[in-house]
Amino acid sequence: MHTRFHSLLTAVLICCISCVSIAAKNMTVVIDAGHGGKDPGAIGNSFLEKNINLKVALALGKKIKDNFSDVNVVYTRSNDTYVTLQDRAAIANRANGDLFISIHTNASESHNAVGTETFTLGLAKTKANFEVAKRENSVMLLENNKEVYQGFDPTSPDSYIMFELMQSTYMDLSIQMADYVQTEFTAKGRSDRGVRQAGFWVLHQVKMPSVLVELGFITNSSEEKFLGSTDGTANLTNCIYAAFIKFKHEYDKKTVSSEDMKKENDKKNSDNKKNADNKTDNKKSQDDTDKTVSQTTTGDTIYKVQCFAVPKQIDKSELDYRRAEKFGKVTFLKAGKYFKYSVGECHSIEEARELLKKVRAVFKTAFIVTIQPNNQ
Repeated sequence: MHTRFHSLLTAVLICCISCVSIAAKNMTVVIDAGHGGKDPGAIGNSFLEKNINLKVALALGKKIKDNFSDVNVVYTRSNDTYVTLQDRAAIANRANGDLFISIHTNASESHNAVGTETFTLGLAKTKANFEVAKRENSVMLLENNKEVYQGFDPTSPDSYIMFELMQSTYMDLSIQMADYVQTEFTAKGRSDRGVRQAGFWVLHQVKMPSVLVELGFITNSSEEKFLGSTDGTANLTNCIYAAFIKFKHEYDKKTVSSEDMKKENDKKNSDNKKNADNKTDNKKSQDDTDKTVSQTTTGDTIYKVQCFAVPKQIDKSELDYRRAEKFGKVTFLKAGKYFKYSVGECHSIEEARELLKKVRAVFKTAFIVTIQPNNQ
């Protein structure tokens, strides 16, 4: 009786996992135009930062929407309105975003400062990085309800100690996106100030890969003219858009299986029905789903978490493999057209579910697979 119940439970679990993971999830990108409304941001001789940021943000969102029907674009603001840092993060988190791009324009006491730089969350290790973070975080001083920031003082270095304790769940992907942005800017002839880290409140609050792009220096007369021009807007937009395409390629490698795997499942189900009389109930459950690994073992059922599936085997040095390794030993199985990469070796469904929660913080389409014993 126990064996029959275990088999039934496994079959139901497999069915549920299959149904949930087949449902495709469109990618969501949140575009954050820094400052706005009563907060002008950095001020140049002819332009305001808030307006430059908004023009690029709207152009970027339009370009993505025009070219990718499978991407949802969410703006934290789409006009000249004031949005608090806390509300910007809340908008992104409610949208369950997959990428957060915050767009800003830089400023410096030196009128000779030029170039682009892209930040990810981290502890500012240089005075220059701290000054940028302090300036962008200081917008919270304009707000009436400062209690939501729990005593964080954007002007005090001591407040930034909290970023030493930050979670690094999305760090790799954030740095990857930042590198893509800077590479594209450099290819277009912009002066490259590099990928940097600093303690930006809004990046700390969003639960997704995130970058803060400084387009250039409004305090440099020639760069301000470029930033405020139509050609400048197009140039900056195209660079960030090209970086987004590269990021989406990485994202799609983890989600490519949704529709194609469903087709593969349908074909497998059809083939399995022809041979159903020659299979045991457990074997049917394994073959009826593309998400169950058939593997000979000598003990109890083992549960793994599949992180992603790709049409070609990847090298251990690739980003997805390195991200998966953080959760334990990475194994893969060639099934149909796909190489399916999994982590973990759990001996209970409860243990597997705990692992799944952690893995989904990085691989949002991850799911549990089972390895059934095959005692011969």
